[in-house]
Amino acid sequence: MNKSELVKKIADAAGLTAADAKRALDATTDAIKEALVKGDKVQLIGFGTFATKERPARQGVNPSNGQKIKIAAKTVVKFNPGSDFEEAVNK
Repeated sequence: MNKSELVKKIADAAGLTAADAKRALDATTDAIKEALVKGDKVQLIGFGTFATKERPARQGVNPSNGQKIKIAAKTVVKFNPGSDFEEAVNK
């Protein structure tokens, strides 16, 4: 499913126009992004939790030539699904 298909599903389920559903989806994703940038976590009960985690710098190996390379530290986004979400997917 891509974004336009998701917008259509939201519009149909909530009785909104496609334009209103797109604005709602964009506002939701922007709010989640802003919270994660600030270092907050976002919990959606029944769906899951979005959080950031620091990944430390480490040494890796270039697979094409075996040369050691430095991989920089960075912040990554983690998603832990809620129990209701996992149950629905695993049916």
